Amino acid sequence: MIIFRTKRIPAKHYDAINIFGMLFVHPGVLLSEETINHERIHTRQMLEMLVLPFYIWYVVEWLVRLPMSGRAYMNLSFEREAYANERNLTYLKTRKPYAWVKYLRKRTKDNK
Repeated sequence: MIIFRTKRIPAKHYDAINIFGMLFVHPGVLLSEETINHERIHTRQMLEMLVLPFYIWYVVEWLVRLPMSGRAYMNLSFEREAYANERNLTYLKTRKPYAWVKYLRKRTKDNK
């Protein structure tokens, strides 16, 4: 993953953003191994969906989740998979294709 340090991308309230597998980070932001792993999970999601459909799905799912309780961003299946597994630095070695699909449904006590 190529990392670019820039003041313009991402928006002020975010430290980093992954665009087409390139990570844009504000200067001075310390990137942890977990953050890099989180973004690598997104890159894998993008590649398996052939990039453009990933972004279309991301926006559509965000719009669907806007009226739901909680932050729409944190409820996105892509983000839920990445956050749930960012600390597992070997996750991508064992991750099954389209693993984000299981994060589409709301978690229950039995589905952790």
